[in-house]
Amino acid sequence: MSVTTRQLQLLLASVFFILGGWCLIAPMSVVALCIRPEFQSDAPLVPILVGCFGSQALIAGLFAAFSRFTRTTFLAYGIGLLPFFGFDAWFYFVRPMLTEIGMLDLVGNVVMLGVCWLGWRKADPA
Repeated sequence: MSVTTRQLQLLLASVFFILGGWCLIAPMSVVALCIRPEFQSDAPLVPILVGCFGSQALIAGLFAAFSRFTRTTFLAYGIGLLPFFGFDAWFYFVRPMLTEIGMLDLVGNVVMLGVCWLGWRKADPA
């Protein structure tokens, strides 16, 4: 079975929709499950910030779902993901704020990077 670039785009978008939707709909559950207790805060600003983060992810998902991707688009998206691996490593290993569930971000980034690699190989040139 051969996957199309359109299907790859939808898979890429789904990561944004799932994780971003969770941040938007239930921000304090994200904090409770993904941030170590000693770093959690019940300040009124926290759910707003987590919800805004989720909203931005949903917008990225919309772009991924409804744009026309070329090889260059998949390449740029993949390159754009690389700093997030540093973020995940820093806040899990160096300054351990993320829980193991918080590392779902890493899982999502690995999935998206794999999708970008497959899309780059399969898509038409720009």
